[in-house]
Amino acid sequence: MDFAGKSILVTGASRGIGAAIAQAFAAEGAAVTVNYLANAEAAAASVAACEAVGGDAIAVQADVADREEAFSLVEQAVDTFGKVDVLVNNAFRPYRFDPEQRKLHWELDWADYQAQFEGAVKSAHGLAQAVLPSMLARAEGSIVNIATDLVARPTVPYHEYTTAKAALIGFSRNLAAELGPMGVRVNTVAPGLVYPTAASEATKESVKDAIIAQTPLRRIAGPGDIVGPVLFLASDWARFMTGQTLYVDGGLVMG
Repeated sequence: MDFAGKSILVTGASRGIGAAIAQAFAAEGAAVTVNYLANAEAAAASVAACEAVGGDAIAVQADVADREEAFSLVEQAVDTFGKVDVLVNNAFRPYRFDPEQRKLHWELDWADYQAQFEGAVKSAHGLAQAVLPSMLARAEGSIVNIATDLVARPTVPYHEYTTAKAALIGFSRNLAAELGPMGVRVNTVAPGLVYPTAASEATKESVKDAIIAQTPLRRIAGPGDIVGPVLFLASDWARFMTGQTLYVDGGLVMG
């Protein structure tokens, strides 16, 4: 895949899946805007990794759930690289995938759901509005949202997280229907458990073993396993795909 001359914005790209995605785009010749929330040192390391493989990159701090900061983030990307060709909504509100520490439904407040909705849907909504002028001016662009396979198979019922990600898939499909005639595609990648990441570090070996036993490919994804589907959906190879959700979990979800 050749992304030379393309400008890519990846949210939550200072580490984990986001950093892997940013570096992969850079390796294909893209200019990458690495968004981060708080860890400037990690963001700088992500930028350095992008540059090391041949891409241009900048780091921009922003809370993408804040509309003003989301628009400022996009403005800095456009000021630096002239446009945004691809938006990858990877950031989400902090969450720990620990089955023993999760809140049961009757222990949850609406504020718990609200926090995840803001991290998943509010941020995607605001950033989509922010990048659209750049994309619509050229009648082309791609938005890739990161959800979870838990929406199709709640192996562990992480209620607030999974509900927000399910809403993100609905948002993506509606946006795809609206923007398709204007040349902009919107798709979703839904990973299974990805290890190691900051969110999954508390996942016990017994839980990972149980997931592996149910997974046809008999392992858990690493951050690098999510990269290929994201780049594919963002590329011209997927130019006739929009409104789709790709489950990237070794076959745990089939459909």
